[in-house]
Amino acid sequence: MPTTRPSATARPTLAILGAGGDLTERLLLPGLGSLLARDPGRDVSVVGSGRSGRGPGEWRDLVHTALRAGRLDEERAGRIAAESRFETLDVTDADALAAFIDGLDGPVVLHFALPPAITATACEGLRGRPLRDDVRFALEKPFGSDPGSARDLNTALTGLVGEDRIHRVDHFLGEAAVLDLLGIRFANRITEPVWSAEHIERIDIVADETLALEGRAGYYDSAGALVDMLQSHLLMVMALTTMETPGRLDATGLHDRIAATLRATHVREGDPVASSRRARYTAGRVGGRDVPSYVDEDGVDAARGTETLAEVLLEIRDPRWSGVPVRLRAGKALADDVMGVTVTFRPPRETPAAFGADAPPTRLTIGIAPRRVTLDLATTAPDATSVEPTRLDSAPGDGGLLPYGQILGRILDGDRLLTVRGDIAEECWRILTPVIEAWEDGAVPMDEYEAGTDGPPGWHRDETGEGS
Repeated sequence: MPTTRPSATARPTLAILGAGGDLTERLLLPGLGSLLARDPGRDVSVVGSGRSGRGPGEWRDLVHTALRAGRLDEERAGRIAAESRFETLDVTDADALAAFIDGLDGPVVLHFALPPAITATACEGLRGRPLRDDVRFALEKPFGSDPGSARDLNTALTGLVGEDRIHRVDHFLGEAAVLDLLGIRFANRITEPVWSAEHIERIDIVADETLALEGRAGYYDSAGALVDMLQSHLLMVMALTTMETPGRLDATGLHDRIAATLRATHVREGDPVASSRRARYTAGRVGGRDVPSYVDEDGVDAARGTETLAEVLLEIRDPRWSGVPVRLRAGKALADDVMGVTVTFRPPRETPAAFGADAPPTRLTIGIAPRRVTLDLATTAPDATSVEPTRLDSAPGDGGLLPYGQILGRILDGDRLLTVRGDIAEECWRILTPVIEAWEDGAVPMDEYEAGTDGPPGWHRDETGEGS
């Protein structure tokens, strides 16, 4: 049975397993710094662990620098760093992991900044052991490596703690612009009534990056663009874009709507070959710097056939979205950083003949990075006999809170609104498994594109060919 350990302090502990990795220094701790800077009354202890030891001075310097990168003031960053500690730990050693957890002051967030296979092994090792009831688990994506392993991981986790104490982290859900989807969809009279197949022609969700591999071969070459971006981040963005109105805006209400939408989502026409494309970059120049061919990057195994640009066409088989194609696209070493959701509306039922047949489409684009909202409309041209495109453009501020700050704040408070529920993680794998299998069978050719371009010849960033 779970045991309760009296807390030595009301201050929560963020215990990072795998703290020696890049995630902790680059995202987790700066995000925490931004959270603490936003909320001066909040406090937290930080404990790191990893298989490779770090000296106390080295670890505290890392914590201090990373918190300051999140704009936390010098005094608080210095104090938290001075009180922090790092422990050498092999999480696959069940006795050592249990002892580590027992030695933490609660309440505790146990953040697994580890590959999914190691996280699963660690959780299996804890099975059957008494576990404190003031511990919450936070896990980084991917959640498993296929539908079966995702189910097994969920079973292992819920055998230790209730689903209400599990936080599967998708940092896209902490992006202010992703949260804009909820406000734009449900809080505006001009959008809410027209958010359906009757008025919307297509939806494009794009995450193009100028960044190339940047030393991430250890993870990326075994994942590729499809698993790294589409299977997780972009499917969650798609669900927020298309789900039904939640009865209430809490974790249960939001997750129920997301899950229902994902259950209705399938590869378009059930054909993963016709509805998907993949490519990888060859040598080129991006932003004035030379980029080697992907297969020549350090740590890449060319025999894996890993893609760096992926595109999948989906459909949502429900009355609201019947017939509307939803395209997900993500890639690296491309010409521009373009990340956002574009909703293209159907043409008006009737357009005055004087305006001609070439009226520009109405489009609403919700930019994720950078955060930006644009609305493309047709307006009357100076000659008053035709129309021309006009763009309304707004760039809301982000308030200084980094995505991981948004996520960590809710996890520390026990709020699961911006985390991924177990059944949702399994549905994401179910949707794209047919594509993964088709690619593994070689049924979809591997195209190539020069680094610094918009993709292979014939590919378009959107259906109009913009950016091609």
